[in-house]
This record gives sequence, structure tokens and C-alpha cells, in this order.
Amino acid sequence: SLLMKRKLFLYNFKNLRWAKGRRETYLCYVVKRRDSATSCSMDFGYLRNKMGCHVELLFLRYISAWDLDPGRCYRITWFTSWSPCYDCARHVADFLRAYPNLTLRIFAARLYFCEDRKAEPEGLRRLHRAGAQIAIMTFKDYFYCWNTFVENREKTFEAWEGLHENSVHLTRKLRRILLPLYEVDDLRDAFKTLGL
Repeated sequence: SLLMKRKLFLYNFKNLRWAKGRRETYLCYVVKRRDSATSCSMDFGYLRNKMGCHVELLFLRYISAWDLDPGRCYRITWFTSWSPCYDCARHVADFLRAYPNLTLRIFAARLYFCEDRKAEPEGLRRLHRAGAQIAIMTFKDYFYCWNTFVENREKTFEAWEGLHENSVHLTRKLRRILLPLYEVDDLRDAFKTLGL
């Protein structure tokens, strides 16, 4: 089936602050070709990690086989259960630089950090510098995914307790990662001046 089972989606995409036991990454994607003011949907679906290969790299292999027209613009949107690890972020950034006619938006349910807590933030910054838009999933993103990628049997998406709060918390965390350090220092100075 092209669609994900409801339980699978809810278990893997829940934006818990401590998501113990959720080791797999799921990636729901939409690929559109942009023709001036209109866009045409080309493909959608979902992938998950396979035998030692991260899902982001699986997607890059998949899209590379398409032989995309360099004269056309394409927009790819990902909804991922975890943000990319450092290595995947590096590969995706390199891919985006090699295909300037592609734009990538990533909406992550949760931020991934490995033991080396400095690597993943640097990977996300590199991806951001390569032009990827990175954001945390909000209710409307979950609602969209539920109606696009999930075998929902006409059931309406219902937010779990803490969805909004966790989304806000993770958005702040991501903003701190992506903000250049000098901006953070400027903010600290501004707060000192205000006596905050």
C-alpha cells in the first residue's frame, strides 16, 4: 500500500520530547514540478530506513534515478519522524548544491541528536546554508500528512496531548540551532540592555 497504517504513523511521528525506542526514521514526501505560477504533483509516498541505509539517502537514490530536467524547477517536501543526522545532512546539502533547480522543505517531527551533540546541529546549519528550509511539524503539518499519507479510513486527525507545546519547544530549539551565533550574541546584548 502507498499509504501508511494509522498506528505506524502515530507511533513514529509523535513529537514527544523523549521518544525512547523509536529508532527508525520515516520520511513522507511530495515531489512537484513548478511551471511558472503553477505546480504539478509528480509523486508522493513514504520511505523508511532499510538495512543500514538512512531514509534520506534512500530518497536521494530514488530521485537521482528520475533524470530530472535541469531546465525545470522542482519542489520536494519531506515530513520526517526525525531530523537528519550529520552525515545525511551533509549528503543532502551536497545534493542540493549539485541540483540548483531543486528546492527542499523539511518538516521534522523531532530533532535527532547523537552522542556527539555538536555534529547534528552543524549538519542542520550546513543543510540550511545549502538552501533547504527546515521546520518543525505543527498541527497543520500533521493534519496534512494524516490526509495525504495515512490510511485513515475517513477518521479525522486528532491532536495528542502536548502536540502544540512540544512543537513550540522544538521550534525554539531549532531556531537556536539555525540562528547564526552573532545573532544570538546580539540578542543576549539586547536582553542585557533591557535588563532581562
